[in-house]
Amino acid sequence: MENRIKTLFVQKPQELLSVYFTAGYPNLEDTVPTILELERNGVDLIEIGMPFSDPLADGPTIQQSSEVALRNGMTIPKLFEQLKDIRQQTQIPLVLMGYLNPVMQYGVEKFCSEASEIGIDGIILPDLPLADYVREYKGLFEQHHLSMVFLITPQTTEQRIREIDSHTDGFIYMVSSASVTGGTNGNAVANTDYFQRVSQMGLQNPGIIGFGIHNHETFTEACNHASGAIIGSAFIKALAQEGSLQQNIQTFIQSIKQEA
Repeated sequence: MENRIKTLFVQKPQELLSVYFTAGYPNLEDTVPTILELERNGVDLIEIGMPFSDPLADGPTIQQSSEVALRNGMTIPKLFEQLKDIRQQTQIPLVLMGYLNPVMQYGVEKFCSEASEIGIDGIILPDLPLADYVREYKGLFEQHHLSMVFLITPQTTEQRIREIDSHTDGFIYMVSSASVTGGTNGNAVANTDYFQRVSQMGLQNPGIIGFGIHNHETFTEACNHASGAIIGSAFIKALAQEGSLQQNIQTFIQSIKQEA
């Protein structure tokens, strides 16, 4: 079975733009239109947030979008229903990002089976410990051809990074700093020692930098240190602007890519 994430990194090993958005935000039925519009505007990889009431790693922007999406009626069953025909419309790599609690409530095996069936390529569960994944869930995820993506921070030891690298086949999410998402300070990608240390480790999986990437400058800088960058909170803020979904997405992605 083709791994769309692996194929993407072979075809485009550098300057890869990944965008995160919360499913069901700003409106319940915006999930699929957002995916298709992001692809039309040249995004390479899409992370679909599964809203949760207690998102530990998320800053206020993503938290607020989760609250709105939950109020709109977004659930895992609703998301899977929205995405059931997505592979008839696009082959862009899709990763689901969320928290372990809702997935366990849904049933991990059922979740993996249905995610795979609709064409999801990878999963990010920031609060799933690596040891628990390896012991309890790795076989299940591999059986359903789902790449498990783990986060590392500047504080993650070399031994742990190598362990993570050995248990995934997608990419490694390099958190730019030990903080929540949504920071827009100018130092989001200033931790060059950390980025260089990881790049010199010769890992089997590529790295993408996330947290604090919010404009053309920070995106370009992140791409100097990794295969690409992830933008989340800044994109969600753009979705909240006045105007159509299509226009807001086009304007924002052009600002990141600096395309007129």
